[in-house]
Amino acid sequence: MRLSRMASIVGALLLGGSTFLAGASPASAAGPSYVALGDSYSSGVGAGSYDAAAGDCLRSTKAYAPLWATANSPSSFNFVACSGATTDTVINSQLGPLNSSTGLVSISIGGNDAGFASTMSDCVLSFDEATCLARVAEARTYIDQQLPTKLDRAYAAIRSHAPSAHVVVLGYPRLYQLNGSCSVGLTEAERSAINGAADELDTVIGKRAANAGFTFGDVRTAFTGHEICSSDWWIHSVTFPAITESYHPTATGQSNGYLPVFTSAAR
Repeated sequence: MRLSRMASIVGALLLGGSTFLAGASPASAAGPSYVALGDSYSSGVGAGSYDAAAGDCLRSTKAYAPLWATANSPSSFNFVACSGATTDTVINSQLGPLNSSTGLVSISIGGNDAGFASTMSDCVLSFDEATCLARVAEARTYIDQQLPTKLDRAYAAIRSHAPSAHVVVLGYPRLYQLNGSCSVGLTEAERSAINGAADELDTVIGKRAANAGFTFGDVRTAFTGHEICSSDWWIHSVTFPAITESYHPTATGQSNGYLPVFTSAAR
C-alpha cells in the first residue's frame, strides 16, 4: 500500500513535471517567420553597409528589416527588398519566400510606380520651377488614377502566398522641411509640391493597405523635424558620388525613423 501510494505520488510529480515542461516557452523561443519585401526604402539604400551578394538591390545591414530581425530573432528571415522595385517586381520576383507558415511581412512599394526617381531628377536638373511642378502634377495623377489598382494586385498576391501573415505596409516620409535651413536648390513651391505628392502617396497606400486587411505604418511623424533642410537630416539630399542614395533615408533614418514605426506595427 505504501509502495502503491509512493508510485502514485511519483507518477503525479512526473506527469506534472512533463506538463510544465511542455507548456513552458524557452527563453530563446523564436519569433514568426519574417519576409521583407519592397523597394529601396526597405532595402536600405542610403544607409550604407550593403551586402555585396545582393548586387544592385543594395540591401543594407542597417535597413529596418535586418535591424528588427536581429532584435527579435524570427524563426526565419528572408530579405528580398530591392532598389528600383515596383509593384510588378514584387509580384514577379519577390514572393518566392512566402508560404502558409510566413508569420510577418513588411513592404514599402509604390514610389517607383509613380515615377519618384525621374520626378526628382527632373526637378533637380531642370532648374525650372514650372517643369518641376508639372512633373509632380503628373505623378499625383498617376497616384490617384493608376496606382490603387497596382497596389491592390500586389497586396492580393502577397495575401495569396502568405494567407496567415501579419503584413505591415510602410509609407514614405516627406522629403523637405519647409522654410528650413536650405538657401539653395529647389524653390519653396517645388519643395511644397513634392511634400504634397508624398502625402498623397501615403494616403493612397494607407487606404489600399487597409482594404487588404494590412497594417499601415506611417513614418511621416517619425521623420518630422528630420527632413532635408531641417537642423538634423535623416534623409539624403543630392549625394555624390553615390547618386542612388539621393532622397533616401540615412542609417539614422532607418534606425530612428522606420524601425520604431515597423516595430510598433508588427506587434
